[in-house]
Amino acid sequence: MARSGRDRFVRCRRRQAVHGDDRISALPDDLLLDILGRLDTRTVRVSKMLSKRWAGLPRELPFLEFSIGDILPPRYHRWVLLHQLDSNVRDLKYQFCTAKVEKVIPHIRRYERRAIRALNSSVERLLDLEAAASGVGRRRRVSRLTLEFLSTHNNGCINRLISTAIDAWEVHDVVAVAKPVYSQRRNFHAFPSHGICEDPRASRLRSLKLGGCALPSLHGHGALTVLVLQDTPMSTPESAYEGIFTSCPQLRVLHLISCYSAGNGNGDITVDSPMSELRELVVDNCIGFTRICLRALPRLERLASLGTRVLFETTSFPCLRQCNLTLHMGVTDEIARRYFATRLKLKLSVFVGRIPDVTDLIVRFTGPDRWIVPSVSSPSLLPNLRRLLVADVPRCWDVSWPRLLLETAPSLETLHVHIAPPPCQGEEQPSSGDEISWQPAMLPGHRHLKEFVMVGFEGTERQVYLVRFVMAVCSTALRHVAVFKKGHVRDKGHWDWEMVTQQQHSQWTDEEKDRTLKQIMNNGVPSSSAASPVIVFG
Repeated sequence: MARSGRDRFVRCRRRQAVHGDDRISALPDDLLLDILGRLDTRTVRVSKMLSKRWAGLPRELPFLEFSIGDILPPRYHRWVLLHQLDSNVRDLKYQFCTAKVEKVIPHIRRYERRAIRALNSSVERLLDLEAAASGVGRRRRVSRLTLEFLSTHNNGCINRLISTAIDAWEVHDVVAVAKPVYSQRRNFHAFPSHGICEDPRASRLRSLKLGGCALPSLHGHGALTVLVLQDTPMSTPESAYEGIFTSCPQLRVLHLISCYSAGNGNGDITVDSPMSELRELVVDNCIGFTRICLRALPRLERLASLGTRVLFETTSFPCLRQCNLTLHMGVTDEIARRYFATRLKLKLSVFVGRIPDVTDLIVRFTGPDRWIVPSVSSPSLLPNLRRLLVADVPRCWDVSWPRLLLETAPSLETLHVHIAPPPCQGEEQPSSGDEISWQPAMLPGHRHLKEFVMVGFEGTERQVYLVRFVMAVCSTALRHVAVFKKGHVRDKGHWDWEMVTQQQHSQWTDEEKDRTLKQIMNNGVPSSSAASPVIVFG
């Protein structure tokens, strides 16, 4: 052991003697690779000019990254900002700015052309060097490839780089984001008809993210487990999305973000894949979809539908545990309001009867129409639900339907309700005209609810009733009750949340606290236990 340590010391001294005052080159290879790993690929390739010892280091890096943002100079962004400011002024009908705006565009396009040529040239040189190296038996290994480029009709080298990385370099993770050229019609990056590589069956690609790209053929990518698609073109057929589930049998995670479809068929995307291994499905702001019909995903554990209508057609989701259902309805969009009105008025049993094993549920349906009509009976449709968030409840709606959800979840431990803040001055939110008229029926004692929090509390009759009702039927295990005038919900991923409240300065006067406490403790709803938790006002 002593001799080995002495040998390392001698080698270090010799290296310092060779490099003189070049202390960076005297560092061990692992530290130099760590330094290079924090730089973009273009800078790394230039670093070989520093020293002969640096020449071979870039080939040892396990990743490649090309970004058009690293090439565009700060002056380009200043021209873009100037154009945006002048365009806003021109929209105000100041005609003297028109000529100035027209002079800005040529500067922006010139910088974009230079950046595109520089990026393409760098990619082509890399491919040529790697082709020469592989000819003499020096094959490269890359685990991750990241590309950010401007979408034009001259991106053939980008396709060649992706294909080479998958076929020859055995890359595991590919990220390709195509950004539109400024102030021009959106061009989407297109891949060859055969797909993103020459031999998909032999590829080791496990993760793929495509942004601003036409959906390529993924048939044969048996190793692919994570797929993220963002900003797909409107010409994408529904069958292309449906084919993902059959083309990638090992797919575990699928995210669709701001995707569109051509609507050539009935506009529905039907998912019926009983052999699928999919565990996580996120559909985020895909307003270009008419709807997604989920019929069979037997291993699905997490589902997030954000701004997109997802329908459950069967109970073929035995593993589903975490669910986030968010649908925003614009009150000013009359067409959308009429279109969705009948679809949002769902019976409670129809809404939750398809997902009985969910443990965590987020509900954020907002808009001018009710989305729940009470059923005749309220069975235990969510027997395993433990945590429930009902968020963005409009002020004009009553809060009786969270009570209905409470009735369906006998094992619920945490209930959070968020009332949306009041509209801006001058904006009136219309009443839904669909209020529930009922005499509240008492539940048997709810033995599991431990925490109840309401944010946006204004002391209305329905809000007071809900707090009083929860305290009455859940007093056996209830330990924490809090009502806050101001606050919001902070998302923690797609399936978790945090109630953010403003407690620096008390929003309540002593008189308000006494009056609200008397209303809540009113004997209108009998308590199942003499002991009641202390209410926190914030």
